Amino acid sequence: MSKVKYYFDSDTLSYRPITFTNKKRVSSFVLFLLSSFLFGLFTLLFLLNSDWLNTPSEIAQKRAIQNYELQFDILNKKLSQVEAVVTNMQERDNNLYRVYFEASPIPEAQRLAGFGGINRYKDLEGYENSDLIINTSKRIDILTKQAVVQSRSLDEIEQLAQNKAALINAIPSIQPIKNENLTRMASGYGYRKDPFTKKRRFHWGMDFTAKKGTPIYATGNGVIKRADNRSSGYGNHIRLDHGFGYVSLYAHLNKYNVRRGQSVKRGDIIGYVGNTGRSVGPHLHYEIFKDNKRINPLNFYYGNLSQKEFNALLTIAEQENQSMD
Repeated sequence: MSKVKYYFDSDTLSYRPITFTNKKRVSSFVLFLLSSFLFGLFTLLFLLNSDWLNTPSEIAQKRAIQNYELQFDILNKKLSQVEAVVTNMQERDNNLYRVYFEASPIPEAQRLAGFGGINRYKDLEGYENSDLIINTSKRIDILTKQAVVQSRSLDEIEQLAQNKAALINAIPSIQPIKNENLTRMASGYGYRKDPFTKKRRFHWGMDFTAKKGTPIYATGNGVIKRADNRSSGYGNHIRLDHGFGYVSLYAHLNKYNVRRGQSVKRGDIIGYVGNTGRSVGPHLHYEIFKDNKRINPLNFYYGNLSQKEFNALLTIAEQENQSMD
């Protein structure tokens, strides 16, 4: 049996029973359902927009984001290691390799050129992890730029090294006649007495006396520029172009062992001692040119002479005696 509910009637000052009609019961039930629906809807929306309740899709997305953040963290640690290696390479490049090969160091501004001014990462802004993504992207771009610059620098260093090796092989650095084949070193570079006029004049090379037919050796790698007798006073002579501005001349030859345009290496026999041209006896007149200027050949015999032999040669070369041509 249902309980009877009462209400206080102020007009009659008495309690009167509450009567419910079917219509009122229906409206109350509908109002209850509507309020329950609205309450449930607002509760669901609140939960969906809070961290208290996540859909399976959101849970998967959060896990993916956490995984990406972990991967970015690992990537940044690896980037730090690569940056340290690149920095070390740059320091060695500027302070060792480029110094050795006499090349100017690459300034820091050139290694980082193109990363100032314009904001190239604007499209990455506005996201939850924008700072992480932008910082990582910037580090990768800078490393890529540094790697490109360093690669070009190493290409340049390689070319310089090849040129250095070629220069070392090209410089005339040995005596054109072996010591055991020499009669004597007759005259050096400088003022000497002319054997024909007996007057003092400048002697532009060094004279090595030896028997006719003694082998003459190329003093450095190069290409035969001339092998003829069409130069006044030199008789049969050879001009060997070593490149890098160096040319060596071998005069008064008996005969040639090379032809014009032929490539030779240091130590190759290019001719034989003779007495042709303006000469008073079998000998080799030897000259060195640097950038079309004659220089003292005595400064280039470091390739096959001991210190004792060089000192003896130096003593003879400094004597102001009579030349052989």
